[in-house]
Amino acid sequence: MPLSAPHRVELEIAGRTLSIETGQVAKQAGGAVLVQYGETVVMGTAVRSDPRPGLDFFPLTVDYREKLSSAGKFPGGFRKREGAPNQKEILTMRNIDRPIRPLFPPNYFDEVQIQCWVMAYDGQNEPDVLAGIAASAALALSDAPFLGPVGNVRVGRVEGELVVMPTAAQDAYSDLDMLLCGHEDGLNMIEVGAYEIPEDEMLKAIAFGFEHVKKIVAVIKDLAAKAGKPKVVIEDTISAEIRAKVAEFGPALKAAKTAEGSKLDRQVAVRDAKKKFKVDNFPRPDKTAGVGEHNDWDNTMKAAGVALHDLEEDITKEIIRSGSRTDGRGFDDLRAIECHTAVLPRVHGSALFQRGETQSLVTATLGTGRDEQAVDGLGEEYREKFYLHYNFPPFSVGEAKRITGPGRREIGHGKLAERALLPVLPEIADFPYTVRLVSDITESNGSSSMASACGGCLALLDAGVPLKATVAGISIGMIQAEAPGQEDCYLTDIQGEEDHFGDMDFKVTGSRAGITAIQLDLKIRGLTMDQIAKTFELAKKNRVQIIEMIEKEVPKPKALSMNAPRILSTTIHPDKIGKLIGPGGKTIRAIQENTGATIEVDEDGTIYISSVGGGKAERALEEVEKLCAEVKEGAIYNGRVTSVKDFGAFIEVIPGQDGLCHISELKDGFVDKVSEVLSVGDEVRVKVLLIDEQGRVKLSRKAAMREEGVTEDDAANGDT
Repeated sequence: MPLSAPHRVELEIAGRTLSIETGQVAKQAGGAVLVQYGETVVMGTAVRSDPRPGLDFFPLTVDYREKLSSAGKFPGGFRKREGAPNQKEILTMRNIDRPIRPLFPPNYFDEVQIQCWVMAYDGQNEPDVLAGIAASAALALSDAPFLGPVGNVRVGRVEGELVVMPTAAQDAYSDLDMLLCGHEDGLNMIEVGAYEIPEDEMLKAIAFGFEHVKKIVAVIKDLAAKAGKPKVVIEDTISAEIRAKVAEFGPALKAAKTAEGSKLDRQVAVRDAKKKFKVDNFPRPDKTAGVGEHNDWDNTMKAAGVALHDLEEDITKEIIRSGSRTDGRGFDDLRAIECHTAVLPRVHGSALFQRGETQSLVTATLGTGRDEQAVDGLGEEYREKFYLHYNFPPFSVGEAKRITGPGRREIGHGKLAERALLPVLPEIADFPYTVRLVSDITESNGSSSMASACGGCLALLDAGVPLKATVAGISIGMIQAEAPGQEDCYLTDIQGEEDHFGDMDFKVTGSRAGITAIQLDLKIRGLTMDQIAKTFELAKKNRVQIIEMIEKEVPKPKALSMNAPRILSTTIHPDKIGKLIGPGGKTIRAIQENTGATIEVDEDGTIYISSVGGGKAERALEEVEKLCAEVKEGAIYNGRVTSVKDFGAFIEVIPGQDGLCHISELKDGFVDKVSEVLSVGDEVRVKVLLIDEQGRVKLSRKAAMREEGVTEDDAANGDT
């Protein structure tokens, strides 16, 4: 028997029931729910603990895991246990964290941990969006001072019709993958991958999804009213005395933030000014002081640091509202942009994209089917022919830090730039290469993911990839109005401190025709549809300017690098695959060894032949087509006589396929003996007259001669 009766709320969405239940499992957590949609079930928990001593930031941890048992699968490899999170799990953690983090009180430092586990997966209803709902509901039920709840929905578009919570089957035909999160006051996260959808249509999709977001928020609030715990009361831990001292530092801090020079120059000026202020106002106790006095000083310094951060945020917003940003630009000014291609030798494609003090060095590598990225998760394993990796080394911001593998930020930024470019890649049938981009951020002052998208487009064009359109990206920031008479300040191409202290980071990528990717991060409560429309307007205007700069550097895709593999393709009948491979792979290995090319065979009979170096792939293609060609009626072939009989000659027209040229079809007029016209080993032109139901081929030498205008005299002279 459960200690308390479970509570359950339900909502009908797209003909399926979304249910949220609490009180049955994980009752010792601060809040715990089971969210079910279709037959996919996600458990979400939230726990709040006292803050760790010395912390001056909000330690929110989000963990999302897709248990393979939920789909009836075993973990691959030797160790049959789930290990480190995969890319999708990491991206989902980010998508849960980003809209929740701003909805906690300022200067709140309690430890909050959210865990979401996929417990059942039906193969059609994706669990990641349910995890966002589960996290929100668990927080709403807990005693953590969460200013939510929020609701999450996914929106697709199938044949022009908007679809909420699309199934996996619908996703296969959708040109839009949109994840929305928000509350009754507005949206606070948008994540989009799209196939060049115009801004007005994107706004309709967002408005459509927002209506469903509000319905989900309503049922979570209903559940919290039934089973939620009282929220803890948060008090300002910074004394009025410290706040007053810090406020006096305002003019000096403003002067440091507006000092002339680069980003690093301003950072040094701000750091030195803060250090002097702390030394002058909060001197360290001497060695004779007791432990308690030193602890008091540590706490004071922590509080002063938080107050200084708050003051710096206020000053940054004040500077921007005055009409001039800290680097001197106007609200709608782009930073200086440089586009360069072919900056590295040997690689298949390279580009350097510089925007202000942000720089991305991108390399493109072209490969074959063997270089595809295998992706395994809850669903069926699939393979990706395009992927982008993003690296953010500490030297890019002038720091010396521990060097580790890619973290959540690197994976998230790389995926955003990948989504931006994927919709404009050529069809596989037209360009069968596997493509890898690597964006190394060699200098950073904001919007490095958008620099990766722009630099990635340049590198693809430099590598000779025939893109359908040119893509660029821009980040729009905002300082929200806070007092009567103020207006929202929209900032084009935000730099690092505007991202850190501002209220919005709204990244939009696309072509001239429409949007390919969106990522919205907010520090304020939410955006209205009017604010989103204004952002789209600014983003498109500036995106087109950048596209023009990219096209000035690379007006059209360049020729493939000599260092890149050449890939040719052909199609054979699936029944011929065994013949091509040969016993134990003997035939296909021989062709590869003789030509130096690599041959890959798909089950449907598609053959991909690749090589580095001129002529190798072409020679291999010729061998494959000879071996697997189909004889066609009416076609003329250059055949070889394999045997001579009294009634005619057998002639091999393609490797392994011969036909009979009857004595009456050797030439015009009477022929007494076949040997008078042909001998074994002769090469002769013949036309295919007929292929009967048994596959037997009837040939004619005289028909081929007549059609090609060759006489017997010509034949006697060797022109057969």
